[in-house]
Amino acid sequence: MMATLSMYSVVFVTQPMSGMAPADKQFFLLLSDMSKYILGALATLIAVKGKEALPQFVPPNLSKPEPEPPKPVVTTTVTTVRTEEATTGFNGKPAPVQPPHPERHE
Repeated sequence: MMATLSMYSVVFVTQPMSGMAPADKQFFLLLSDMSKYILGALATLIAVKGKEALPQFVPPNLSKPEPEPPKPVVTTTVTTVRTEEATTGFNGKPAPVQPPHPERHE
């Protein structure tokens, strides 16, 4: 009832033409502080209730220790080097001679 009466006095009472009335300005500041307090209390209540309800939403096997990661597999590669040069390139043309590549370690 108090909130309805307060909102009626702000909405339907004639305001001055230049800006907001000082009483209405103070009322809005008070209303702002009250809404911050109420919303903060509701957020705290929801957080506390949510913390209590959290264990029922967590799967039971989540608390088991993690298995050891698999050990790396060591692989070896065999590189074969062709000793013959490619004699044909594109459309049967002779292939150019390739310069030595220092990164290949021949």
